[in-house]
Amino acid sequence: MNLNGAQILTGLLERAGIRTLSGIPGGAILPLYDALAQSGIRHILARHEQGAGFIAQGMSRASGRAGVAIATSGPGVTNLLTALADAWLDSIPMLAITAQVPTGLIGTRAFQEVDTLALAAPITKRCWRAKSARSILQILPEAFRVAMDGKPGPVLLDIPKDVFLDTWEFSVWPEISNGRPGKNGRLPDRPALLNAARLIRESERPMIYLGGGARHGACDAVAAFARKNGIPVATTLQGLDLFPAGDPLRLGMLGMHGSRATNLLVAEADLLIALGARFDDRATGKLQAFAEGARIIHCDLDAGEIGRLRAVDQALPGDLASVLEALLPLIPENPRTTWRAQREFFRSEFPAGEGMTDSPFDAGRLIRAAARSLPEDAFLTTDVGQHQMWVAQHFPFQKPGTFLTSGGLGTMGFGLPAAIGAALAYPGRRAACFTGDGSILMNLQELATLAEHRLPVAILLMDNGHLGMVRQQQELFYGDRTIASSLAHAPDFCALARAFGIEALDLGGSEDPEACLAEALARHPEGPLFVRLPIPPKANVWPMVAPGAANTEMLGESPAAASSKPQEQAVR
Repeated sequence: MNLNGAQILTGLLERAGIRTLSGIPGGAILPLYDALAQSGIRHILARHEQGAGFIAQGMSRASGRAGVAIATSGPGVTNLLTALADAWLDSIPMLAITAQVPTGLIGTRAFQEVDTLALAAPITKRCWRAKSARSILQILPEAFRVAMDGKPGPVLLDIPKDVFLDTWEFSVWPEISNGRPGKNGRLPDRPALLNAARLIRESERPMIYLGGGARHGACDAVAAFARKNGIPVATTLQGLDLFPAGDPLRLGMLGMHGSRATNLLVAEADLLIALGARFDDRATGKLQAFAEGARIIHCDLDAGEIGRLRAVDQALPGDLASVLEALLPLIPENPRTTWRAQREFFRSEFPAGEGMTDSPFDAGRLIRAAARSLPEDAFLTTDVGQHQMWVAQHFPFQKPGTFLTSGGLGTMGFGLPAAIGAALAYPGRRAACFTGDGSILMNLQELATLAEHRLPVAILLMDNGHLGMVRQQQELFYGDRTIASSLAHAPDFCALARAFGIEALDLGGSEDPEACLAEALARHPEGPLFVRLPIPPKANVWPMVAPGAANTEMLGESPAAASSKPQEQAVR
């Protein structure tokens, strides 16, 4: 075989199981597009490179395999960086393939030249620049391996235009794999396991602090471990779908907008078992006050994460599923009836749904109504803001891998393209995106991508006329001096959706929005749908922990005080 670099690249992608990728063409990357046109790979034309990156992330988060996004040199690269940074902070496997100006022009400030490797290095596990067609044969298998090995994350391959056209003759393709990460058997030493088992046996009020690191193959092991020992489970935002809602041991989310009962129970724990969690500030609040009376067991595949922010009593570096399976026979069954009674007391004193009102347009009520109308295996994505936290508080997740949200970077504009990616990864499977009137404008152009491919994605826009989380913090911490948080000049969102070719419904004039929402979702199970849900403009997310405060110092409001109605409920 005598192939050019672009043909070698597409051949390797096919052998890695890539059937769909997203991107936008440009001059420097056109040789790759010429090769894609002759391959079996489906190209999804995003309308912005950030959208392409989040489509790839949606495919990654849904499938567990590295998604692929491609971008041309210069602005194509810089537009893609936000999606890479988002994947980096949430440990999402992703391969970015970027074009570069011809090798001879690198460093001359040529048209659409940026130093891609310097820009990408801090937000990727590793990045490479191909120097020849032959080097692509060596780099691409390594890129997939690095993206998936250990803690997953994004990688980048930068290819000058002349390297796409360079040729190489070879007879055998290298082995390449893009397999889903799973149990790999990595274990700490035996004394560490025995000491962890001793700490668990001796504890009276143990608590599991479950993070997104449990996503890949560990959910069943977590459930078996928790149930054998009667250990309640508090989750991070990224862990919400990893332990089913309704299970007696599930406490829900902890942290800045976690439930009051959960945050108070964590403070009562005498042993905190951190599983695939990294003691992020949004989860812990004031770190020194987080479970301050508890011993700490920390299990994580990334040994460097253990003890980085919080000293531990027992480190358990290794594969989470393997570690829990090794621990299980070392600890006896224990229903922990006293701890269970304390847990039930806190739940009765501080029931879920704080801040919910009688308004038919209450955000929590609308989210619960949507949940009743969506299949259990539907993918749910969010953007970032108040609606994201309301979803975290009210949506009853049942299936691991169904909640896709931007955690570490908190990127507005994530939700729509991520939902597109999830729907592409699993054709025919339903996806829904909760978004806000601020967030949807960040990547609104991807409505064209959604309409073109007629994917089963429902966009549920919670419209309160504000950058809601910004307004809430200005109200609470800046003397209610609101600036640049009102979205007073709002477009007609439903008209915009229709202009892109998507059926849209405005529930502003509805007397029973829950019923109308359920009917709309039932009527459109196989194609795109846009629904506007006006919500009270001054509604806040309760409870809330002020930045820098301890999780036990939660702010809140009585339901009656929050029962304002939307400023406008007429159909626009």
